Amino acid sequence: MNFERLNPITGAVASRATAMKAGDMPAISHKAALAFPAWAAMGPNARRAILMKAATALEARADAFVEAMMGEIGATKGWALFNLGLAASMVREAAALTTQISGEVIPSDKPGCLAMALREPVGVILGIAPWNAPIILGVRAIAVPLACGNAVILKASETCPRTHELIVEAFAEAGFPDGVVNVVTNAPEDAADVVGALIDAPAVKRINFTGSTHVGRIIARRAAEHLKPCLLELGGKAPLIVLEDADIEEAVKAAAFGAFMNQGQICMSTERIIVVDAIADAFCKAFAAKAQNLAAGDPRDGTTPLGAVVDQKTVTHVNALIEDAIAKGARLLAGGTAQSVVMPATVVDGVTDSMNLYRDESFGPVVAIIRARDADHAVELANNTQYGLSAAVFTRDVARGLTIARQIQSGICHVNGPTVHDEAQMPFGGVGASGYGRFGGKAGIDSFTELRWITVETQPGHFPI
Repeated sequence: MNFERLNPITGAVASRATAMKAGDMPAISHKAALAFPAWAAMGPNARRAILMKAATALEARADAFVEAMMGEIGATKGWALFNLGLAASMVREAAALTTQISGEVIPSDKPGCLAMALREPVGVILGIAPWNAPIILGVRAIAVPLACGNAVILKASETCPRTHELIVEAFAEAGFPDGVVNVVTNAPEDAADVVGALIDAPAVKRINFTGSTHVGRIIARRAAEHLKPCLLELGGKAPLIVLEDADIEEAVKAAAFGAFMNQGQICMSTERIIVVDAIADAFCKAFAAKAQNLAAGDPRDGTTPLGAVVDQKTVTHVNALIEDAIAKGARLLAGGTAQSVVMPATVVDGVTDSMNLYRDESFGPVVAIIRARDADHAVELANNTQYGLSAAVFTRDVARGLTIARQIQSGICHVNGPTVHDEAQMPFGGVGASGYGRFGGKAGIDSFTELRWITVETQPGHFPI
């Protein structure tokens, strides 16, 4: 039995995928468990070679990925190709890590005892990926776990099943042994039961999830029942601070990119621009002009920088945030509410803590401007949130910027750069309601291996009894 994903713009069928059920999950997890030992025993350079082939196989599917992302989530061609490029980089970075999974010899107080700390693969790892950056986040869920010698199950998003299936097809073409890389697709109404069954499966040892904070909490509670570790990368309300000595032109460029790239549907998206009073008017004038020039349109035409948001539910949510802020005294500088999934870049100035836009993640093309008295007040406002994923601060004084960056409570902070920035080798993750654990580079090795203490006795033992 299949389920259908509809194109958010046209309403036509964008893709069909197998509607797996919770009852199918034990067999899938068992298949992965059977494949794990041989893959774990494979040498690091053999694993590296297959991962390198997977990166090439991903890139060879560029046209198919563009078509799938346009159809399933309303993405622009540019966003799809950016996804593909970074995803391929992530696979190659994972390939490079296969020989970096190292341990250490630790001096022992016991004579003749050789004590070692070794990192070993865990077993079967469940990766649950979202729709918004589907190639990047689908690949991130499985690439480093595979490099570490684990078998994986990719739980595809119900919103972009074809995009996620293309990832697994590319990995299969690369030569991964049968059962090492698995994909699960399910109808939206079965998602909770399917994920629950996967978490409950004894063969599944760890879970990584990228998605909403609400769902992340549910997954963490379910996993805790089995004492299974999770890596959770959840929601965000990223602040971008603009100080009085900032380069306004650079701050405007970075803020526009961070707020409106992929229609603001990125976990790192700039949702709050916190600008000090001394330059607030000048910044707002320049930023509003920039936003007004960011046209939105049908991504299939390829003529506008902004495409569609993922569904009408997003339109309703974003409209409600805008209307609430305006009703409570905020000022609309660009854009406004919309009736369709093609939404304008919207800027709301004078946002205060009485407004929902101040605290609620929008995950759409709207950004709040919040005015601060000075730098200390700006930091206070930046930290006045449950989230803590990405942040940014703009100042010509780099030392001052670094000082402020270290005061912001977030997993990531950029000085004179946008809140949206990702690289395969960087430790990526948040604090607070944005989750815990880190993807990326050597931090990923920590997340997807077990650290074991092993000793070898080289002298006869002497014991008190």
